Amino acid sequence: MNDTRGLSFLSVLRAKALGALLPAAVFVVLIALWESAARLALVDPMVLPAPSDIAANFIDGFGSGIYLKHLQVTLFQAFCGFGLACVLGIGVGSISSFSERFSRALQPILIAIEATPKIALAPLIIVWFGYGVVSKIALSAAIGFFPVFIGTAAGLRAAEPGRLDVLRALGASRLQLFRMVALPSALPHIFAGINVAVVLALLGTIVGEFMGAKEGLGTLILYANGNLDTARVFSILLVLAATGLLLHWIIGAARRRLLFWDESRAEAYTSTGG
Repeated sequence: MNDTRGLSFLSVLRAKALGALLPAAVFVVLIALWESAARLALVDPMVLPAPSDIAANFIDGFGSGIYLKHLQVTLFQAFCGFGLACVLGIGVGSISSFSERFSRALQPILIAIEATPKIALAPLIIVWFGYGVVSKIALSAAIGFFPVFIGTAAGLRAAEPGRLDVLRALGASRLQLFRMVALPSALPHIFAGINVAVVLALLGTIVGEFMGAKEGLGTLILYANGNLDTARVFSILLVLAATGLLLHWIIGAARRRLLFWDESRAEAYTSTGG
């Protein structure tokens, strides 16, 4: 019996090891092919620089401190816009889910705004708020608002009617219904919206920096692109990708810690979002 258990444990361990090594092996092979193609001049380095050149720019950018300096500016603007998007999204979503009159009045406006590509609003936001930090925060909040709003409204409306009826029969107020039933059941949906919004807020900040800024990773991308330094552009994109993954992981960790009671949805969240 013990031998059987030992063999099954080794089989599971071997399967997990192979599952972890296979993606790493594929990644290494792709990087090796990419490097070889660049070194053999099979691709134009202006179009696709070698991974070693990208890595060298990445190390140089952080070694000189320039990446960290501009990353701090971008993250500050993105976090401010993300926080504003969460406050507005949760607030408006909560009001619209509990007030049918407010929801009907707001629905056409929200549909019209949602149908408009948010990136197209960037020139207007620059005109309204100027080239400073406020315009980047406003654009970041505008792009991150709707995932939080939709998650909040959908989650609050998905509250179990039976539990709400029981509390109403016991004389619970609307605030108590919201705090005891609606909000806890909506938290998984809200976190799903927040998880999308945090990455979109970073995207909105970069777009705002493209439109006009003196600092930020978006500004560095424009400078590198203007100097035809494609390797530098790729290295900054690598920084942005790593930052987005880190933000996604932080939101996921916060969700698992705060919503430990929602195991089924936690599994779905990690399977879809990493």
